Amino acid sequence: MTDPVKTGSIRPLPNLIFASRWLQLPLYLGLIAAQGIYVFHFWVELVHLIEAAFGNEVALQKLVTSIGYKSDVVLTGLNETVIMLVVLALIDVVMISNLLIMVIVGGYETFVSRMHLENHPDQPEWLSHVNASVLKVKLATAIIGISSIHLLKTFINAANYDEKVLIWQTVIHIAFLFSALAIALTDKLMHVPASGKH
Repeated sequence: MTDPVKTGSIRPLPNLIFASRWLQLPLYLGLIAAQGIYVFHFWVELVHLIEAAFGNEVALQKLVTSIGYKSDVVLTGLNETVIMLVVLALIDVVMISNLLIMVIVGGYETFVSRMHLENHPDQPEWLSHVNASVLKVKLATAIIGISSIHLLKTFINAANYDEKVLIWQTVIHIAFLFSALAIALTDKLMHVPASGKH
């Protein structure tokens, strides 16, 4: 009698359950669409920054509104604070975009289907050893980076924020740090017995 596991045949119910992983495909396609929106947003902000650098007051007002910058002095051109806040906003978009790529590529490879990128010259280094545990640690690290950028933007523009907002953003950032440390520690503890075998 042949073993169904060895011959590769799967009974109908387990086959249906296993095939249900493809229901995640629309979710990843949705994230790709979100990535496209972030790219568009990045270029809109960058074009406004370039136009404001050449003295376009309409572009400057759009930038000031988008970053939530307020000043007692009427702005007639870009200043260092506005440039810094806009650049940090652009970096924020890039970091969120990187997070999306990690979720899309790593999640699809881990939970849906192999991509067979082993011989591809552009295969990300981290993808060669990705699994659910590694993905969690990388995502936690990316979220800390994004939170750090948000916190820096808040501190630079601190005059426009209430003291409670500053305190809570700091507390939330510290909570993200401890969460990432807990995830990394848990992952390390789970792999100690396997690596400790002789």
